[in-house]
Amino acid sequence: MKPSLKQHIAQAMGKEVSSAVPVSGGDISLAYKIDLEGEGLFCKYHKGAQGFAMLEAEKRGLEAIAATGTIRTPLVMHLGKLDHGACLLLEYVERGHPSDQSMVRFGEQLAGLHTYKHSSFGWDTDNFIGSLTQTNTPRKTWPEFYAAERLSPQLRMACDKGLLSRDEVPGENLMEARLRDLCSETRPSLIHGDLWGGNYLISTRGEGYLIDPSVSYSHPGMDLAMSRLFGGFSPAFYSGYASAASDLMPEQDEIELYQLYYLLVHLNLFGLSYAGSVKRILRRFF
Repeated sequence: MKPSLKQHIAQAMGKEVSSAVPVSGGDISLAYKIDLEGEGLFCKYHKGAQGFAMLEAEKRGLEAIAATGTIRTPLVMHLGKLDHGACLLLEYVERGHPSDQSMVRFGEQLAGLHTYKHSSFGWDTDNFIGSLTQTNTPRKTWPEFYAAERLSPQLRMACDKGLLSRDEVPGENLMEARLRDLCSETRPSLIHGDLWGGNYLISTRGEGYLIDPSVSYSHPGMDLAMSRLFGGFSPAFYSGYASAASDLMPEQDEIELYQLYYLLVHLNLFGLSYAGSVKRILRRFF
């Protein structure tokens, strides 16, 4: 850890950093378990001009989820701007071994989060999905929001990068029209927004925590779609979710449709290995 970051943390928290051990923090940040005179905290550091905006969006997402009282997030302790980047300090939660009981409860709690509704789809600001900007202009209907604020920006980016050709990309109006037939009706629900297996943990007490969110008011099927894309969630988790919110469970075709967004994000972040999956879903639905 850079001395300037240690000094910033010490000044912000009023305690000296006794130790800083690197831990897994994702693909776009540095992360540390730090000891502040006996108090353990998690520190995430982003360098560069965009670092503060990304961590501010993460902070606001964690606080929005926590405010519902439905599911835990690590407590936010500090957000700070440095000359060379920004840091976010969170409560350190020790990771445990998930039991079936804890995963059932975690599924029930996610269903509880999805009961928090809003008058429109979107969010009050744009935020991030990975390192990519995620636009959140409010829209009245889900098909309009999913086409205009999720699929279209990622498709344009993929074309600009040469990862897709223009003739492989449907127009926004066509997508919206098809989505009106394909998507189940729902009111805007508060979602985590990037719910892969690395963005939750079960503590040593068996309590589920959401981390690193990309929140918006969206279709609850988005969280379920992302959770099924790369694995990491046991059958007990889905059993718990279904027992609490069976009416929110989309069919498999709709799950695949919502996975398109996350596959496009991965295409734009990591390259052509995701192009085949993206093209297959585009051909199937549009």
